Amino acid sequence: MAEPRRAAVPTYAAPGARFVIAEARFYDSIGSMLLDGAKRMLDAAGATYDVISVPGALELPAAIHIATRGGRYAGAIALGCVIRGETFHFEIVAEQSSRALMDLTVDHELPVGNGILTVENEDQAIERADPARGDKGGDAARAALALFTLKQQYGAR
Repeated sequence: MAEPRRAAVPTYAAPGARFVIAEARFYDSIGSMLLDGAKRMLDAAGATYDVISVPGALELPAAIHIATRGGRYAGAIALGCVIRGETFHFEIVAEQSSRALMDLTVDHELPVGNGILTVENEDQAIERADPARGDKGGDAARAALALFTLKQQYGAR
């Protein structure tokens, strides 16, 4: 696998901001790695968080919507993994979960980090989920923090 090309990774400060991490536990060990990365990033930013678990990636947008409706959270992180199988189900789950997360972000001005891996096999998932390698859970938290910071900067409601 080629080395990922990354720009310098900015850090964000969000002391006192509370986020919800929604995790799909269909692939338990991959989910644990994604969660570790997200927690580390939020801890480094001084943010607090709650973790909610759902069965799979399709449930993540609904779980985030339900959890954030009362304005209790400053943002959300969606973590999960979809591995291509032999049917069209992979495309449906990958597209619809991403679309629904984007709808939450745009329609509700909710900072959401999308950490749903869409991969061909388990080896690719492990490479991307492991905080010591791909750290996609950390990347998803960083994205939510970046949007949270932008929202604070521009005074969005």
